[in-house]
Amino acid sequence: MKILITGGGGFLGFRLARTLLARGTLGGKPIASITLLDGAFPSGIENLQKVKAVTGDVSDEKTIASVCTPDIDAVFHLAAVVSGQAESDFDLGMRVNLKGIESLLAQMRKCSKPPRLVYTSSVAAFGGDLPEVLDDSTIANPQTSYGAQKVIGEYLITDYTRKGFIDGRSLRLPTIVVRAGKPNAAASSFASGVIREPLNGVISECPVSPETGVWLLSPGKVVDAFIHAWELAPEAWGTQRWLNLPGITASVAQMVEAMRKVAGDAAAKRVVYKADARIQAIVKTWPVNFRTPRALAMGFKPDAGVENVIRDYIADEKIRI
Repeated sequence: MKILITGGGGFLGFRLARTLLARGTLGGKPIASITLLDGAFPSGIENLQKVKAVTGDVSDEKTIASVCTPDIDAVFHLAAVVSGQAESDFDLGMRVNLKGIESLLAQMRKCSKPPRLVYTSSVAAFGGDLPEVLDDSTIANPQTSYGAQKVIGEYLITDYTRKGFIDGRSLRLPTIVVRAGKPNAAASSFASGVIREPLNGVISECPVSPETGVWLLSPGKVVDAFIHAWELAPEAWGTQRWLNLPGITASVAQMVEAMRKVAGDAAAKRVVYKADARIQAIVKTWPVNFRTPRALAMGFKPDAGVENVIRDYIADEKIRI
């Protein structure tokens, strides 16, 4: 089993690689190698056996050709320009988020047998006039460049699958909480920041109001979802090759209160509210309440609650509270 992970130097991509290495198999077959493509990589990657790290641009056709070789079996496409950056730099978002998936799909057509692809889409696929609770019948209507680019990618993957070029599966991700490391340019970065920074003794300036809701999933559960999505038989997907992942809904205030219960008043008091109109304008287009019966029936699982998400982060990062 030969695997390619684009965005493999990022938080989720690197975590996926480590999880796969620990498992040793994918789809019941031994993992022979994992190639990671990204613009930069964390320290320690050189110590991982069976892993090749390639520094490059996902939108560069020569780079894609060098990593997506004819014998690749599995591809996880996580590389992307995040929401806030794609909105502020339209050309960059189109190059990475759209040309990147186009280049990858074109190269996958050249593989000796159709590879299986897991693509990370987003609930930014939805926008405009929405029902109070979204479900599997809600039509995608993105109101940001990032959302539009992700939905175009979904359609391309569905068509490439229909043609028999690949076996593709698109996952619409909730906001991932808690992301370790430093804040990024995603409009949703505040959702991790209101937990991560206070638990590390740092003030968190939240750009949205306490009442702002988030549809969220933990890093552990989303990595499990990547692997589960890949291992499901094609018949489980049928002709609908996209899926809304299950998650939990929480307001910023509820997240801060959960942190208070887990880590005490001092941590909760490190959250201060400083409005940012640009971030608020993006976030308000995102839905926060979902019903996901199809995902649940297919075996995908949400977190048990926000307190569990926070405790998992503390355990993963070995934070003393």
